[in-house]
Amino acid sequence: MNEKIKDAIVKSWRSLWNSTPILLGVILLVGLAHAIIPKGTYGNLFSKNPIIDSLIGSTVGSILAGNPVTSYVLGGELIKDGVSLVAVTSFLVAWVTVGIVQMPAESLILGKRFSILRNLMSFILSMVTAIITVVLVSML
Repeated sequence: MNEKIKDAIVKSWRSLWNSTPILLGVILLVGLAHAIIPKGTYGNLFSKNPIIDSLIGSTVGSILAGNPVTSYVLGGELIKDGVSLVAVTSFLVAWVTVGIVQMPAESLILGKRFSILRNLMSFILSMVTAIITVVLVSML
């Protein structure tokens, strides 16, 4: 086997191994949420209106910022619970692009104006992306 391929396999394995605790934590939290929160609660929070659902999803995703690896597990569970695709998509895009929690640190490093504009644009584009994604998926 080529040395570059071996290095890539080793790096991939390390990355997977390092993300295992995060994934296990998310799976445990989702399981805990399923035990505590009655079935259908998530679905009832949304109106089935694409604009309102994307606004709610983006707002919640902006506050509960996370990383892309955990978003796949969380998104799948939300879909299973009856949350609309547009809400889940906007939630996930905002989850990884908008950082309300990290905003103070970002403001110090990159400047307040840049931080506010980047987060505002990411928030708006998370809703736009969600609506476009759902429209394109429905055409398939």
